[in-house]
Amino acid sequence: MTILPRDVSRDEDIEGRLLGSPVSIMREYITTPGRGPRLHRHPYAETFVIHHGRALFTVGEEQVVGVGGQILVVPSLVSHRFEVLDGGTYEATHVHASDRFITEWLE
Repeated sequence: MTILPRDVSRDEDIEGRLLGSPVSIMREYITTPGRGPRLHRHPYAETFVIHHGRALFTVGEEQVVGVGGQILVVPSLVSHRFEVLDGGTYEATHVHASDRFITEWLE
């Protein structure tokens, strides 16, 4: 086991390759309703661990409201986006199943 102590801000992206990890993470902290990334996809799965708040996720042709305490998984190559909804700060950890971020922007 390797322990690499590192302080991580509440809105930071970390590529796993920099730490010797096979996954990369994004810490999201969004206070403004309507904010979020535009439509995109990855050649690997992305897991959203939602700590607080709510966001409307569009995943392929489906839409779902994700709320604090839930985990959503988007399979590889499926287009997705989200936008923060009213009702508090969206705080989440997004886990990319890759040691680096690879994103194809679709809009």
